[in-house]
Amino acid sequence: MAEVRCVVNGELLKAEVKDDRLLCDFLREDLGLLGTRVGCREGVCGSCNVLLGGFPVRSCLFLAPQADGEQITTVEGLSEGDHLHPLQRAFIDAGAVQCGFCTAGILITAKALLDRNPEPSEHEVLEALAGNLCRCSAYGKIVDAIRKAAVSSK
Repeated sequence: MAEVRCVVNGELLKAEVKDDRLLCDFLREDLGLLGTRVGCREGVCGSCNVLLGGFPVRSCLFLAPQADGEQITTVEGLSEGDHLHPLQRAFIDAGAVQCGFCTAGILITAKALLDRNPEPSEHEVLEALAGNLCRCSAYGKIVDAIRKAAVSSK
């Protein structure tokens, strides 16, 4: 067993977890943060992406004990109460949410991109999203939404 102290969506948490507990399972099952989706459990789809110290990581490949001392942001942490993050609003406005399974991971990836590059080109958005799979093939609308969010957050 390992003790994990971390900040999740702005809240300081302390928990005992098994040494082999995956971060995605810790977030979903132990903390009830169901926005983090678990797709492939192989690090391929990006649905489980969360921000760890501001960088997107695949929570299905990351052990919960490795998050000790870290700041974690899940999709639930993007909004402030009922006030949606500009990315979330842009996804709704652009119709970029279809089945929704991949959306949380893509929003997290897009947030990291916009935090380091507030005015990405279409190519830069596509490059950032290379590790996120959308089976509904909504990539055009997703790219549009991210670029609109970049413009609206200026």
